[in-house]
Amino acid sequence: MEIIHDDWDGLHLENRREKIGLKYMNKFTGYIREDGSVGTRNYIAIIPTVFCANEVVSEISREGQLCRPLLHSRGCGQLEPDKRIITRTLIGLGLNPNVGAILLVGLGCEGISVDEVRDGINKGKRWVEKLVIQKVGGMKKTVKEGRRIVAEMSHYLSKQDRLPQPAEKICLAVKCGSSDATSGIAANPAAGKGIDLIIDQGGTVIFGETTEFIGAEHILAKRGINEEIERKILSIVARMEERVIEMGVDMRGTQPSPGNIEGGLTTIEEKSLGAISKSGTKLITGVYEYGERIEGQGLFIMDSPGKEDEFLTGVSAAGANVIVFTSGGGAPQGCPLVPVIKVASNPQMVQRMKEHVDVDASTIITGAKSINDVGQIIAERVFETGSGKKVAAEKSRYDKSIGIYTLGPTI
Repeated sequence: MEIIHDDWDGLHLENRREKIGLKYMNKFTGYIREDGSVGTRNYIAIIPTVFCANEVVSEISREGQLCRPLLHSRGCGQLEPDKRIITRTLIGLGLNPNVGAILLVGLGCEGISVDEVRDGINKGKRWVEKLVIQKVGGMKKTVKEGRRIVAEMSHYLSKQDRLPQPAEKICLAVKCGSSDATSGIAANPAAGKGIDLIIDQGGTVIFGETTEFIGAEHILAKRGINEEIERKILSIVARMEERVIEMGVDMRGTQPSPGNIEGGLTTIEEKSLGAISKSGTKLITGVYEYGERIEGQGLFIMDSPGKEDEFLTGVSAAGANVIVFTSGGGAPQGCPLVPVIKVASNPQMVQRMKEHVDVDASTIITGAKSINDVGQIIAERVFETGSGKKVAAEKSRYDKSIGIYTLGPTI
């Protein structure tokens, strides 16, 4: 079996096609995990179970090239429903296919149980260790011990190589942000075409941003594979709206964000019609709660907000190993664990933000390429990225933030 080390060979796309011998790049090279998933990266996730451990996690990670600190603001002061969401999400992050080893760091008095998170990750047969600052004896001792552990983990992971994998081992998530009037007619439908190609080749795709279904949920519901899925789609939109209405706000018929307005969008319904086009045309086979691990193949919805850091964290916990992020204005955010392919469609913003753009969809606006052309480019870029090609956010390290979506107040 061909073994490929973790460095992108720099071959042009035409040469990659010739080497693989397929019209679409429906193979990639990745790291096989014991639970059957495949990583497109090979990281050590250093996860604080509470924000009080963030500084310790940050210091531990400085010594390891493979280390990815997942700093967040949760872990204490949440009510029981949110504690369950946070625990589930942290476990899911540890089980992300791109993670080969995990170090958990707790303080010792937080609401989230470090042992429960460790036990959940252990079920995926990953190498997971824990440190509790109050038991180890403070920051300095914990950092020293943490660096010893991650040095051993790094040595272990450095011996692993990429192996050829079929397309069905791609778990792609798709998101939009910094949307403008070009998003819904270029970047989003092009991403939808790319998603259709990936699903046709056996891949799995996750999308969400429930707030951006509002006004278009009836269109999505018709794509449910059965009546149960149709009802779930309508239900999560109604539930999201109810939460907003409880705060005294009705989103329907209102303006979207200031950036959306400046970009030419007028209502949330208009924004939603453009946003859902990034999901392609396939039937929707399942609807999941935030951070739940996706099981099976096909197209899935994860109930989630549109806020970038919380969405990217949720799909990472759900098992995404590559993410496509469309925009008009060229949103730069990446993700610590999962490479994020940025697709931008506004011609002026593509030029201004070119250091953050991986796929230029403004060619649809100018007429140089069709939606189908750019959709194929996106699909091919997914497999290239899966094989190790770095995305713009990885090159610039604009990929250090995570956020965990919660429902209730902090106490």
